[in-house]
Amino acid sequence: MEYSVDVRNLTRTFGDFTAVNNVSFSVKKGEIFGFLGPNGAGKSTTIKMLCGLLMPSSGEGHVAGMDIMDQQEDIKKIIGYMSQRFSLYDDLSVEENLEFFGSIYGLQGTKLRERMNFVIDMVGLGDRRDALVKNLPGGIKQRLSLGTAIIHDPPVLFLDEPTSGVDPLMRRTFWEQIYAFSAQGKTIFVTTHYMDEAEHCDRIALIIAGTIIALDTPDSLKNTIPSDVFLIRSDSFLDTFEILSRQDFVQEAALFGTDIHIIVKDGRGIIQRIRSLLEEKDGKRIMIRKIRPSLEDVFVVHSRNHGL
Repeated sequence: MEYSVDVRNLTRTFGDFTAVNNVSFSVKKGEIFGFLGPNGAGKSTTIKMLCGLLMPSSGEGHVAGMDIMDQQEDIKKIIGYMSQRFSLYDDLSVEENLEFFGSIYGLQGTKLRERMNFVIDMVGLGDRRDALVKNLPGGIKQRLSLGTAIIHDPPVLFLDEPTSGVDPLMRRTFWEQIYAFSAQGKTIFVTTHYMDEAEHCDRIALIIAGTIIALDTPDSLKNTIPSDVFLIRSDSFLDTFEILSRQDFVQEAALFGTDIHIIVKDGRGIIQRIRSLLEEKDGKRIMIRKIRPSLEDVFVVHSRNHGL
């Protein structure tokens, strides 16, 4: 079996609202596959259908060779799933939570103890084995939640916004663990709205309003947008942003801290054109240079091209 996940024309509606709209994609074995999009884009709904937690309205799909329409209970037994909200028991300790989830997946005796010790060591909770979950900080709960998802050594791991609400250092540590899983040949399907986090994926599907608008490697996505991107720095960046936002030749302008990114259809002569425009307006010191598109730039361009 070449693919761990394979879906065609997958759709989910809630009354008149279409949460996932006719999406098709495949995820290779051992791949880190990302679903990148804003909140409400359909990421969680898709992942729940793949995990056997939600029945699709139409379409078809397979996870580890199992049909998401007819084999939902079988799928649940062989995947790992980490939801946006920690599915942990606050009044149980770290060790008790792992023991409980391991037993749900059919582990017992020596095998259960081995997997518990492995997970505790892997996620770095050896000094908190007996700590109650309700007393743990968010980052530690996140690591434990990941541990409960992999206690049974699943071949496919679904992570739904796994680093939402944790600090950058914890996010980096978390991704180191994801790399370790991938190196073991496990397939990782991760949803995120963090653009920088999506850079860690082998391939990314950009999704908005339930529709996949682009799918490729991060580098390929950056190389294929038919626009030029420029970075502008100015002493009065808010005024500069307002001026640039009103120009007909600017497709999109966005703030990145105090930096400004503008997207233009044709970058020839743009630097001098912008410099003349801004110096004429306020005479402030400015810096302009062409840059490689970021994933956020890519997302903006594809969203515009799809009328979203």
